[in-house]
Parts: sequence; structure tokens; C-alpha cells
Amino acid sequence: MPKLSFQQVDVFSSQPMRGNPLAVVIGADALSDAQMQSFANWTNLSETTFLLEPTDPKASYGVRIFTPSQELPFAGHPTLGSAHVWLSQQQTSPTGDIVQECGAGLIRIRRDGHRLAFAAPPLTRSGPVDRALVERIAKALSLPDNLIEDSNWCENGPDWIGVRLPSRADVLAVRPDYSALAGTRVGLVGRFDPDLDGRDAQFEVRAFTRNGYEDPVTGSLNAGLAQWLIGSGVAPESYVAAQGTVLGRAGRVYVDKVGDDIWIGGDVVACIQGALEL
Repeated sequence: MPKLSFQQVDVFSSQPMRGNPLAVVIGADALSDAQMQSFANWTNLSETTFLLEPTDPKASYGVRIFTPSQELPFAGHPTLGSAHVWLSQQQTSPTGDIVQECGAGLIRIRRDGHRLAFAAPPLTRSGPVDRALVERIAKALSLPDNLIEDSNWCENGPDWIGVRLPSRADVLAVRPDYSALAGTRVGLVGRFDPDLDGRDAQFEVRAFTRNGYEDPVTGSLNAGLAQWLIGSGVAPESYVAAQGTVLGRAGRVYVDKVGDDIWIGGDVVACIQGALEL
């Protein structure tokens, strides 16, 4: 049985246990698909990643990303968490951007002091959401139709549907009916009121997965929302999104548009380090 190095990190938070956890297996090239999926199912985290030698010479490392039930081509908090763990294994600090090779292709990651950020991949689906689907989502979230200001496909691997509400308070008040949402990934976003909500973030985000739970802090969703909100003029080119509030987390996602790129950034802290046998 191979013995492999392992870390569990918290992503999108500078404080342990306030962001979104990720399990990362280092040097996993010898593991089979079945072993990877089995371990991801056992950890029961939203995602578990496996660091590999890259096959593309332009890449710094390769990664495979698994939920408890399937492999994903791309996901946001696994990208930042995997990059953090890969950096922790380097004897000398690399210069320039880090390049991650994953199912969605090559993802650029930059360092800004202690914070990491990835370049949002292109949306594979965008545009208006069918009216009947919006009505089903509204019913599942117990929202009156007129409270939904706008909706848009924000698919970049995961097939997120972005739903914009008037305020942070409206986002936090939602209590989803997961049976009615089944099979749909829905991301809510609403503006902060600086006088009521403070000024450390400008938007509140919540992510309801297709598997019946709320994700604490979601890089892929925030990447899709940023492309939609900035592109439609709703959000400025630089802002901070809060996520995980209802779950007792304090996730912060840092969004910056630089040229044609939108960067999705956050802090990462290591919580568990050791070895595992598979």
C-alpha cells in the first residue's frame, strides 16, 4: 500500500476553520482513478485533490479534482488550495505565475504576498436562464418572483446559475428546499449596505449545490459571478465577496479585473499535515 504525504487546508480564509476545507494528496501519480474516487468519497469533503507530475511542459504541476461522487474538470477553492500545498513542497520559491494543469486545461495562478489568485477560466455557458427554470428556483428558495433582479448562466466547469437579489439581507434570509432544487447548482448574490453590513465586503454570496448542501466558499461560482456582474456593470472591477456567513464561516473572495483577466483570490491556511496509506 503506497504511503503518501497529505495536507488538509482551509481556503478563502486567513483563520483556520473559517473558510472551505480541502484535502490534498501529494505525489499521487501511482494512484488509480478508483483509488482517488474512493478516497474522495471517504474524506466526504466537497472536494479532494491529487497533485501529479504535469504532462504539459508549460504547467507547474497537474491536479485531479474529485467530489465524493465524481471528478470535476475545474473548481475554484481546490485550485488555490492545491497551489498552496504544491508551493509548500518546493525547495526554492518559483518566479512568475504558477500554472495548474487540470481537466479544464491550464489555469494561471499568481501570488500577491501571502494571497493566491487564479485567472477565471472562460465561461462555457452564459446568458439568460429560461423563465420556467427561474420560476422553479424562486419557488425552491421561497422567493417572490419580483425579488429576483436578474439571473444568468455562470458555467465554467460546474454548471452554476447565478441569481441576483437586491440585498445581502435578502440573500441571508433564504432557506432552500433542496428537494425542489435537486439537480441544479444555484448561486445567490446580493449587495452589502455599507451602513448596515459594514465595508469589508461589497457582496454576499451563497452557493447551493446539486447534491443538497450549501457550500461554504466557492471559487468557481465567484469566478462566474464576477464575469457576469463586472461584464454587466453591476459590480466594479475590484471588489470583495463574503460567503459562508449562514454556516458560521467568514470566507472572503478578492476579485480583480486586470486587462482581460478576472482574478479570483483568497488566503489559504494549513490545518492538518501528515501521511496516508491507500
